[in-house]
Amino acid sequence: MASQAIGMTTIPPSLRWRGRIALLAGHCAAVSDLAALPLWIGALVAYYGFNPQQAGGLVTLFLGGAVAASIVCASLFNRVSGRVLATGGFAAASAFFFGLTTTSAFGPMALLHVLAGVAVGCAASATHGTIGRSVRPHRLFALSGFALGVFALAFLGIVPLLVQRFGGAAVFATLSAVMGAAALLALAAFPLPDMPPPSVAEGKAPLHARVWFLVVGTSMIALNQAMMFGFVERIGIDRGFGAPLVHGVLIALGVVNLTPAPLAAMLETRLSSRTVVMVGPVVQGIIFLMLTQSDGVVPYAIAAMTCVFPVIFTHTFAFGMLARLDPSGRATAATAAMLMIGAASGPVIAGTLVQAFGYASLGYAAIVVAMVAVLCYSRAPAARTHAVPA
Repeated sequence: MASQAIGMTTIPPSLRWRGRIALLAGHCAAVSDLAALPLWIGALVAYYGFNPQQAGGLVTLFLGGAVAASIVCASLFNRVSGRVLATGGFAAASAFFFGLTTTSAFGPMALLHVLAGVAVGCAASATHGTIGRSVRPHRLFALSGFALGVFALAFLGIVPLLVQRFGGAAVFATLSAVMGAAALLALAAFPLPDMPPPSVAEGKAPLHARVWFLVVGTSMIALNQAMMFGFVERIGIDRGFGAPLVHGVLIALGVVNLTPAPLAAMLETRLSSRTVVMVGPVVQGIIFLMLTQSDGVVPYAIAAMTCVFPVIFTHTFAFGMLARLDPSGRATAATAAMLMIGAASGPVIAGTLVQAFGYASLGYAAIVVAMVAVLCYSRAPAARTHAVPA
């Protein structure tokens, strides 16, 4: 197709501002749990009366539904219209999140969490697969990470005020609005992939073992992130730091989150991708250990503000490596599954550990998971991830 041509006179769809905005909005909506988890779990505990294990379990149901849908849709990525899948998925998710504002019973909430997760997983596969088959996957995913940082800053700055005024349902109402906006943008401007579709043989060929190790490593850093990030707010509140200070730290976290994606874009050809993905989990584990082992305000604030930096920076390089190793786009289309298959079990594992052993146990668990991630990433190719000229 002419719209898919990559040449000097044709602008690829992902580089047109309308298509790019649709993809950035889709990424923010698809991984909105990265910003919402602390308030999400906090609202379930403080306003709905669930214990940490129940709250973590509800979020796990959402993430589990997203994982299942992402895996299925990733395998069908090149055979289904991305615009239809993204628009329908985000629209359905918006309806299910709105449904969560109307009930407080565990059973209906559990069902709606699953359905919302399935809808988000479908839309996420279309979004991330299209990014992965763009002419500059590393750069576009980094830009998506920056957009997510802006989104998280706004979310963490505004939603706590809405929760204080309207209660825990404000979290779900906001997520419903986010999904609805992503659906409208996808309907209006969701682009075709830049790269031509793979052959039938390429689309069905088994993924290389190195791809699977990258997938598992990314799932491990997502598991660590979900275990810890969902309880960042509760750790501060339960240690007596006060809601104003904790919410101020969350806003500062949003500011810090603006830096890793642009930094990853600037360093795309200057750093070894393999080195980045091996060092990232170690830094993540150290930050989480400091967050859980120190009772002081300053260590808590520093660790909380920087706790998302490693996963965004590391995953940007891992995404670029996956796009290079699997040109069919199936691996990158499963980005939601990579993130959420680890994150799906994170909240319930963390809730169980906190309930049984306290917050300190999360730090030790984070170190173990980080070492597994390093082991998986060590199997990644040593070559740098070079930019692809547009």
